[in-house]
Amino acid sequence: MSIEEYKVDPEQYTIKQEPYYEAVDNEVELYESAYQVRMPLMIKGPTGCGKSRFVEYMAWKLGKPLITVACNEDMTASDLVGRFLLDKDGTKWQDGPLTTAARIGAICYLDEVVEARQDTTVVIHPLTDHRRTLPLDKKGELVEAHPDFQLVISYNPGYQSLMKDLKQSTKQRFGAMNFDYPEEKTEVSIVAKESGVDEKTAEKLVHIAQRARNLKGHGLDEGISTRLLVYAGQLISKGVSPVAACTMTMVTPLTDDPDMSDTLNAAVETFFG
Repeated sequence: MSIEEYKVDPEQYTIKQEPYYEAVDNEVELYESAYQVRMPLMIKGPTGCGKSRFVEYMAWKLGKPLITVACNEDMTASDLVGRFLLDKDGTKWQDGPLTTAARIGAICYLDEVVEARQDTTVVIHPLTDHRRTLPLDKKGELVEAHPDFQLVISYNPGYQSLMKDLKQSTKQRFGAMNFDYPEEKTEVSIVAKESGVDEKTAEKLVHIAQRARNLKGHGLDEGISTRLLVYAGQLISKGVSPVAACTMTMVTPLTDDPDMSDTLNAAVETFFG
């Protein structure tokens, strides 16, 4: 039975067009410095605040391939590192996304890493210290990471629990950056640019979001994200009434509680009623 290896072209992971990203502070410079020493990075922040877009932007800015993995509780170590596949010609090894990134010198981005099982995330440990290696036990190979390889993980601290958290032995392998929703002026600019609405409308959307975010922990598990504001703006720019657009994107997705829905709808009516 023949054994073949699965090959990939780094170009397929290269971001060709500049992703829109508006810097909030000095995060771009900090990331560039971290990349110069290939420091593994951990990005923490609420849902929809721009973590993934930031990583995409930095990969484009640095001219490096980006391989993104959306982590989930069913993800196994084999899903990350690879496995043998059977086909009509025999057995073929297929690298997982982490192995592919290590081989070609890509940035590997593990999004919402706490969703993955802890016995899965430990496979990243040898790549995050001085060894920069990845053992492929099933294949009997030790992959030495390409000099350009970098590992980036992200998660939402608001969803941390005893069952879903990173081990300290994992956390202390990373430098970390805290993200949050942008300040009002920046967020208005982002919403207007991304959705196509005018700045006055974008400003109203941001004000609604700010009111909702004050309810986090007081009836809402999570505030209205910048992503949802962009969704609302996109609907409005397509002719949907602002109230209907806000209800669809900024009220209904956030809560099933009638009283909380009324509170959010009242905020919408205040600005668009």
